[in-house]
Amino acid sequence: MKRLEIYLMSVLLLGSCMETKKNSFGEVFEKEYQTPHNTIPFDQITTDDYLPAMRRGMQLHDQEIQAIAENKEIPTFENTIEAFERSGQALSKPQYAFYNLMNAETSDAMDSIANVIAPEETEHSNNIYLNEKLFKRVLAVYEEKDSLNLTVEQKTLLENTYDAFVKRGANLNAADKEKYRELSKKCSLLDLQFQQNLLKSTNSYQMVVTDESKLAGLPQDIKDAAAAMAKQKGETGWMFNLSYPSYVPFMKYADNRDLRKELYVAYNTKAMVGELDNRLVLKDLVNCRLQIAKLFGFEDYASYVLQKRMAENKQNVYKLLKDLLVAYKPTAIAEVNEVKEYAKSKGADFEIMPWDWSYYSNKLRDEKYSINDELLKPYFELEHVKKGVFGLATKLYGLQFKKNPNIPVYHSEVEAFDVLDKDGSFLAVLYTDFHPRDGKQSGAWMTEFKCQSKDANGVDHRPQISIVMNFTKPTDSTPSLLTFDELTTFLHEFGHSIHGMVANTTYESMAGTNVYRDFVELPSQLMENWAFEKEYLDGFAVHYKTGEKIPAELIEKIRRSANFNVGYATLRQLSFCYLDMAWHTINKEFDGDVRQFELEAWKDTQVLPIVEGTLMSSQFSHIFSGGYAAGYYSYKWAEVLDADAFSVFSKNGIFDEKTSSSFRYEVLAKGGSEHPMVLYKRFRGQEPTIEPLLRRHGIIK
Repeated sequence: MKRLEIYLMSVLLLGSCMETKKNSFGEVFEKEYQTPHNTIPFDQITTDDYLPAMRRGMQLHDQEIQAIAENKEIPTFENTIEAFERSGQALSKPQYAFYNLMNAETSDAMDSIANVIAPEETEHSNNIYLNEKLFKRVLAVYEEKDSLNLTVEQKTLLENTYDAFVKRGANLNAADKEKYRELSKKCSLLDLQFQQNLLKSTNSYQMVVTDESKLAGLPQDIKDAAAAMAKQKGETGWMFNLSYPSYVPFMKYADNRDLRKELYVAYNTKAMVGELDNRLVLKDLVNCRLQIAKLFGFEDYASYVLQKRMAENKQNVYKLLKDLLVAYKPTAIAEVNEVKEYAKSKGADFEIMPWDWSYYSNKLRDEKYSINDELLKPYFELEHVKKGVFGLATKLYGLQFKKNPNIPVYHSEVEAFDVLDKDGSFLAVLYTDFHPRDGKQSGAWMTEFKCQSKDANGVDHRPQISIVMNFTKPTDSTPSLLTFDELTTFLHEFGHSIHGMVANTTYESMAGTNVYRDFVELPSQLMENWAFEKEYLDGFAVHYKTGEKIPAELIEKIRRSANFNVGYATLRQLSFCYLDMAWHTINKEFDGDVRQFELEAWKDTQVLPIVEGTLMSSQFSHIFSGGYAAGYYSYKWAEVLDADAFSVFSKNGIFDEKTSSSFRYEVLAKGGSEHPMVLYKRFRGQEPTIEPLLRRHGIIK
């Protein structure tokens, strides 16, 4: 038998033993953690702990739910809604640990556990939301909401709880409830399979170059990193893979067009072969989602999910996308033509293809503005950038960050920090994880190992936040140096983390980033604006060798080049938005060609030739395994918000205490306790408009 099959049998047998004999596996999650700030004791947890801990957590949660449902007292907000909100802690403890590591430090064994536990968790959740006695009590409280004298936060919790039950099938008839059970379980497994296929496919590709002459154009630090990767993998020469720090600089600098094409095609054909082919998975997944939507009386999945979004419906989403497409497409076409003419002037006697775009546009940017990543990277050494990013939170909100080596971490590269508020009180724990590994998903994200909440006694339980990146690793000769894009990525995810760290709500389900999907990107995208401000960069951007402060003229070049190819970049984002909406506005079962569907969905946004055989959908993890289904437009929606919000900082001063305090306490701290537009208008004084974004990008003067 394969080792994976043996392991799968062992975990299944372990589960069956749990019914008759207590097993020591998983007990670490049942005890009070003896760690600083009650952080997860990663050094005491083994892979074998997760499955029994989550199963035991579900058993205990079932008991709590039964107690609420069987309560003989008249249903009240406290004994029903609040009791439901605070149930399930024994389950959430192992879940937080397990699912975060599934993204940051996974393995075949972890994948096996996920495949076993996912349908059990879905069934557990369905048993709760389809519990007729429990819903009857929730409904009784909901029908009395206007006479209960609830706080704003309590009203939101009541609304959210009732809506969650309805959205999860509580009002369906018996036959449809069973259909929902099966469909939700199926969607859960397909979501998981998509994620696992993509990671395995990404990790399976390596390009080894043994002739150094083929690396002409690559900066020395990129070649050093490639040599280090090859050495680590037991290869001779230079190795490149599909991780961001390897792929992006190769496409930007490598003179060898054939190798650029090879790498581009490999990147854009991920999860398209054999048992890792996500085309089959996503077809099943979009059809499964459509069936769920129709079960609830909606014509498509987008209509089903957009009820609880700022956009409210698909018509408003498409209006935003159309307005942006009309505004930016002429600029994008002009930019593409400019790059084509530039490439031709440099001897390119061929059609400019997508694998040529970064290469020639980067050279053009350098010539126009005398600026490039290699010029900037020496000023963005990771340790200095960390101080600068943390320092921004200090200047805006008074937060302090102190490394705490006593907090257990899940990998030796991870660091943990105590986060203190401006009065010196403990505010949060922050984990940072910066470099790529085989077991880590690509990209960058913020997540939580514990959300902020206040218990029944009013004790404030502070959050434990994590930010995960994929920045270039240091080599023997060079520290980790970030590109400007990586600096903005750091600021972006750090904006999410601040949202979680300064949370100040009573209920966990609405703390921090637990807000509408098209509002959650506002705090993150807002933070990126400071990367273009001299007053901010002067505080930390120094040359890693000389200690020289970043020159003022270099900062000015950053600002002047900020809108270089902004039209192209916007259309690229819009292409993803249109593709997402297309997959989730189908109103009949899809059994067509995935690639043809994709080509039709985003045809109006394409300004470069389409490469035969490539596909975005098979690797579009945001919408097929990342929670952004019918929600990728959120990035553009939030960009409108962030440009509008930063205009207040620009007017009052980028470190203005009154402005930052208002944003912290009126927006960030409130989480999802009120409707996001109410929070935004309280900070801004009015609804946002698209004008600041168009003005920032130079689309209008």
